[in-house]
Amino acid sequence: MAFLSPTPAASATAPTSSPLALLRQLEWRVRHAVENVLSGEYRSAFRGRGMEFDQVVKYEFGDDVRDIDWNVTARLGEAYRKKFVEEREVTVLVVFEDSPSLSFGSGAQSKREALLELAGLVMLLGAVNRDRVGFVYAGPEGKIVREPVRGRGQIMHAAASLLAQPAPAPTDRAAEMPWRFLARAAPKHSVLLWLSDFPPRAVPEGWTVLQRRYQTMGFRVDDPWERALPDGESFAAYDPTAGRLVTLDGNSAERAAHATWCRQREDAWTTLFPDALSRLVVGTEHNRLDALVRFFHARMKAGTRR
Repeated sequence: MAFLSPTPAASATAPTSSPLALLRQLEWRVRHAVENVLSGEYRSAFRGRGMEFDQVVKYEFGDDVRDIDWNVTARLGEAYRKKFVEEREVTVLVVFEDSPSLSFGSGAQSKREALLELAGLVMLLGAVNRDRVGFVYAGPEGKIVREPVRGRGQIMHAAASLLAQPAPAPTDRAAEMPWRFLARAAPKHSVLLWLSDFPPRAVPEGWTVLQRRYQTMGFRVDDPWERALPDGESFAAYDPTAGRLVTLDGNSAERAAHATWCRQREDAWTTLFPDALSRLVVGTEHNRLDALVRFFHARMKAGTRR
């Protein structure tokens, strides 16, 4: 038995305020986080060692041993290292994969609303840090692309365009991800941030190419009922594969099937993003900006130890 996606909640509908109004509400919190909490950690966490190779030079005391070019060192008999030139700006490409399952919400907010807010926060962080930010939206009706741009106004309007996309209907087919297009959608070493429901599935063909070209990260939003079915409650659920509504009563077979689905989903998730610092899972009940701050702190802290 496959896990059945719960019925979309009433909160899955579009928010009453406009996307631009929502983004302006979030912007002051983002600016406060960048200026008082994150400081330079956002940029350092995203940039990592994503720099362009320049030339090979002699190794000197104090240089980073990770940059030693062992082939040249062995050939010339003395230590040489690779010299890199840091890129002047970060380019962030937000890839939002929409699906009917994101419309579920057992509480006040659906997973889709929370994931879109997370996407908006990332785009606002890029705007505050004067980076280039764009997005690719993949939905049942096809893809929508906004090329990476710089500047608060342009990024705000791009983010508003993403947040304004209508939610898929429960009967809509799964989105087709434009993998070949993504391979050339942004400059090399850009940050490709994939936001999705990440159901259990095989690794997409061409994913390894994107991992070599970009700094790939994955963001996911979970509902509390996905982590554990509610005790002693029955509820309606929509099975997108069968195209019908069913009722779950929480019996042992259903809970066993749910546990299997959870394991399969986590296995697929960690296969896509084997580095724990390249993936982020946030609950619908959690503060998304706080989660982002912790994510960047962890990446920065790990970077200083390497």
